[in-house]
Amino acid sequence: MTALTSPLRRLGWTFTDGLTLVGRELGRLRQEPGQIVAALVFPAVMVVLFGYVFGSAIQVPDSGNYREYLMPGLFAMVTFSAWLGVMTRMANDASRGVMDRFRSMPMARLAVPFGQTGADLLTGLLMLAIMVGTGLLVGWQPHRGLIPTAQAFLLMIVLRYALSWVGVYVGLAVKNDQVADAMVPLGLPFTMLSNAFVPTGGMPGWLRFLADWNPVSALTAASRELFGNPGAPSGNAAWPLAHPVTAVLLWSAALLVIFVPLSLRAYMRRGR
Repeated sequence: MTALTSPLRRLGWTFTDGLTLVGRELGRLRQEPGQIVAALVFPAVMVVLFGYVFGSAIQVPDSGNYREYLMPGLFAMVTFSAWLGVMTRMANDASRGVMDRFRSMPMARLAVPFGQTGADLLTGLLMLAIMVGTGLLVGWQPHRGLIPTAQAFLLMIVLRYALSWVGVYVGLAVKNDQVADAMVPLGLPFTMLSNAFVPTGGMPGWLRFLADWNPVSALTAASRELFGNPGAPSGNAAWPLAHPVTAVLLWSAALLVIFVPLSLRAYMRRGR
C-alpha cells in the first residue's frame, strides 16, 4: 500500500510546494510595481505604434481594419514573451543562490520549475486581460461568438505554458543572469519574422518560408480565424497557416515533450 501511495504523496507535495512558489513569484509583483506598470503600458504603446503610426501605410488583406488585423498578432507577441520572462527569473535565482536555499529546505525539488511556469501562466492571463481591454478601446472585437473566442484564448494559454518550459531550460543552461538579460532582445526578431504585423506574401521566398513556419504565425493565424478578424489564412497558404489550430497544438505538444524533461534534468544537475 505504501509503495502505491508514495508516488501520489510525492506528487501531492510537489503540487503543494509548487503552489507556494507560485505565490512567491506573484509576491514579486507587489515588491516590483514597475513590472505592473510596464504590463499596463506595453499594450497601449504597441497598439498606438503599430495601429496608428504604421497602420496607415500597411495594406490589410480583405480590406479590413488594421487594428483588428493587428490585435491577434499582439496577443501572439505577448504569448511568445513567456519564455523570456521565465528565463531571466530562473537565471536570476540560480545566480543569486536562491535555488541553493530552496534545495536546503524540506520541499520537493521539482516544485521550483513547476512554480515558475505556473506563476508565468497567471501573469500571462493578466497581460492578456489588459490587452483585451486595450483592444476593445481602439475598436477591435471578436466576431464569431463566445466559444471560438474562448478557444483562441485557450490556444494562447496552452502555447504560453509550453514556451515557459523553454524559458526554464534556457535560464538554467546560461551561466549567469547577465547572459540571460543579453538574450532578451533576441526575442523581438523572432516575433517580427511572422505574420503578426504584416502579411508574409510580400516577403522573399526563403524569408516567407521561415515566417510561415514560425509558431507565432500559426498562433496569429489561428486567432484571426477564431476571432473572425481580417487576415485569416486562405486555402493556398503554407500548411501551418492553412491548419493553424492544429499547428499550434502540435507546436505546444512538441515543446512540452522536449523541454519539460530537459528542464527537470537541468534543474537536478544544477544542484550537484
